[in-house]
Amino acid sequence: MGKITFYEDRGFQGRCYECSSDCPNLQPYFSRCNSIRVDSGCWMLYERPNYQGHQYFLRRGDYPDYQQWLGFSDSIRSCCLIPQQTSSHRLRLYEREDHKGLMVELSEDCSCIQDRFHLSEVRSVHVLEGCWVLYEMPNYLGRQYLLRPQEYRRYHDWGAMDAKAGSLRRVVDLY
Repeated sequence: MGKITFYEDRGFQGRCYECSSDCPNLQPYFSRCNSIRVDSGCWMLYERPNYQGHQYFLRRGDYPDYQQWLGFSDSIRSCCLIPQQTSSHRLRLYEREDHKGLMVELSEDCSCIQDRFHLSEVRSVHVLEGCWVLYEMPNYLGRQYLLRPQEYRRYHDWGAMDAKAGSLRRVVDLY
């Protein structure tokens, strides 16, 4: 069970909307989102309805303005609660499409894929266990992509426009 509250204004002010499950269209509840409080669960937020557009990963905590969740704007139009089904996490990164070329396996967070594995690009991924967030830049910065257990044969499969992959974080509720 998760709980997230969206506020139209910064600092948890203005009209608010509380949510406890996936919502493909938040537009009827607020016009903009400038602060968020996550009381429980891990969430992926999307800038457009139906889980489209830029993605933002949030875990329990207070986010008093959209820069705190690395937002590009105050537009949040859909959200999903990320299930915590497993305590183990494992994925494989491949330098080429269709799971070819150099492969590395990961079971812990990685703040810099290039430094650790000498991969300049990641063109396919196979998530074996758990959910992960892939960041396009090192140190958990840049665009974010939710990776669920499945095969991603090309970077377009996880929603990316290019093969940039800077860091990876396991989806775990730390509290």
